[in-house]
Amino acid sequence: MRVLVVNAGSSSVKLRLLDTADTDDTDGIGADVAGRLDLGAPSTLEPDAVRDALDGLVGGSGVDAVGHRVVHGGDRFTRPVVVDDEVRSELESLVDLAPLHQPASLAGIDAVRAALPEVPSVACFDTAFHATMPIEARTYAVPAEWRKRFGVRRYGFHGLSHAYAARRAAQLLDREAAGFRLVNCHLGAGASLCAVHSGESIETTMGFTPLEGLVMATRSGSVDPGLVVWLQERHGLTAGEIGDALEHRSGLVALAGTADMRVIESRMDTGDEDAHIAFAVYTYRLRAGIATMVAALSGVDAVSFTGGVGENSPAAREGGLAGLEYLGVAVNPGMNEAARGDGIVSAPGSPAAVLVVTAREDLEIAAQVRRLLG
Repeated sequence: MRVLVVNAGSSSVKLRLLDTADTDDTDGIGADVAGRLDLGAPSTLEPDAVRDALDGLVGGSGVDAVGHRVVHGGDRFTRPVVVDDEVRSELESLVDLAPLHQPASLAGIDAVRAALPEVPSVACFDTAFHATMPIEARTYAVPAEWRKRFGVRRYGFHGLSHAYAARRAAQLLDREAAGFRLVNCHLGAGASLCAVHSGESIETTMGFTPLEGLVMATRSGSVDPGLVVWLQERHGLTAGEIGDALEHRSGLVALAGTADMRVIESRMDTGDEDAHIAFAVYTYRLRAGIATMVAALSGVDAVSFTGGVGENSPAAREGGLAGLEYLGVAVNPGMNEAARGDGIVSAPGSPAAVLVVTAREDLEIAAQVRRLLG
């Protein structure tokens, strides 16, 4: 089954065609990449543009199914689903839960369905992996009316990345999913942690929105909600101004003037104080979050790092684990520094493994599409 994976972000659309060859294992994790292409903004995406792109991407060999990354599935969609008109309508009803991302996903779905009307389109959800969180992990202690009328709860995000990393980590360690306790650290422009037990998410750091949790590139992570009320009541800031600041002008860019961890680390080498503070805040929150995930798991067998920062910053990995040796987690400095691609970077004798896992949400989407369509 040749699966076209469509990742429609807020600023670009990425297409990736995966062959039928599952080369890495027998569970559908691995697949050959037949081609990839970046298109323009989803708001300008038209069926003709998709057809033209596919002509060059597919080379006449055809597409058997399409898998779409959709950020939010709400309470309704907790597993992949074939998109028909009814599903499409329900996805649109969730736009208010993810106003930055859901419209892009819908634009991608509409353009590809119009371009390939005979090919099944499958929606795969970033929130779905976290549907297994127990009630105590997903519930906010807020008025019942908010929870029942407005659907206020913790959803979690980055689920496709966490799901893939969990399976890949078990594979690298030659472990069965059953009983395997993993803390996965997805560290990219957005960042979140996930506690995975026996292949299922039981806790994560993002909540009702992707703002909760860790310090990120431009997002604040968790802040005191009283701060938001104070800024509105005492200083007259509007909800839009506060939301824009927390989403786009906070995090690393607020602390160091750049959202790029590579630049921050380079400036640290020159003694830049703001860079040192930004890195310290980032790794402190990361370290505290990992400890929280371990508590949710009642122990840990492995910690994995994925995403742009997780894969490419040995300093962030080491800083995020510094001081957690009492949990049985430690890195081998030499192996950590030399890591390129998937691998194990644990210190000798460390009871818990430390791994680097290349982010491959496309493989997770393709695997879900194949399992659904059979």
